[in-house]
Amino acid sequence: MKAHFHHVALIGKYHAASGGGSGAGSSRAALEEIAHFLTAKGCEVYLERETANQTGIAGYTDLDVTAIGEQCDLVLVVGGDGTMLGIGRQLARYGVPLIGINQGRLGFITDIPLGDFASTLTPMLAGRFEEDQRTLMHARVMRDGHCVFDALAMNDVVVNRGATSGMVELRIEVDGHFVATQRADGLIIASPTGSTAYALSAGGPMLHPSIPGWVLVPIAPHTLSNRPIVLSDSAEIAIEVVSGRDVSANFDMQSLASLLHGDRIIVRRSQHRARFLHPQGWSYFDTLRKKLHWNEGGT
Repeated sequence: MKAHFHHVALIGKYHAASGGGSGAGSSRAALEEIAHFLTAKGCEVYLERETANQTGIAGYTDLDVTAIGEQCDLVLVVGGDGTMLGIGRQLARYGVPLIGINQGRLGFITDIPLGDFASTLTPMLAGRFEEDQRTLMHARVMRDGHCVFDALAMNDVVVNRGATSGMVELRIEVDGHFVATQRADGLIIASPTGSTAYALSAGGPMLHPSIPGWVLVPIAPHTLSNRPIVLSDSAEIAIEVVSGRDVSANFDMQSLASLLHGDRIIVRRSQHRARFLHPQGWSYFDTLRKKLHWNEGGT
């Protein structure tokens, strides 16, 4: 069976690989098994540099993320959704497709069970797969007219209060039009990918990945009529911090900036999209049904 992909990078779950415990052993063993499988299929295998350093796996060329984006035609991410979110943001600008092998818990976007990787990857490497593109969010923190923080997010941008402080007051604008000033514990702006994460826990709707939209979800709003709203992802959303102490902005829970009164968080659709590959016959609804345990009610 002729390989459709020739230069394949492997990226592992860093924190499971560090520290030399059972997590490190299982991560290393999984990565080595997958690397041997790919080599046997005729692929040139590369290890992401930090993965190689943390696991101690030798015998493969290691590359940094930029080199992976420029030189590889496929990336296999072995870990959980957090691992995929982090690397997906970095590689989206290069257009390289990603396949997720789940070594975490939920696995909404790392959807191939580790135990099934060989049978699942064989036809995918030969070009039989479903492609699923996900929009990224480009967020900036503006202070006195200057950008003090700039980040991409695949899941969500969250503005929230400090751990020990009261509510935060936020002024919301969409495409320059005033929407509302709300008092709440915070506000989530989520992509369809992030709609099944924090936004779902806060009472927001699930958005199908094909929907070109964002969802705005207030966190514990003071006024109960402040409800989630779905917006076009072509809109520019601006959130201004009016009042509140220890207010912060989180971008996929990876980056954080302390905010001052008057700071504005501007969220736009990024020009980059993450490319995920799934087995043939994959369905988003199959993922929801499995991960959210639908249709499991007893008699």
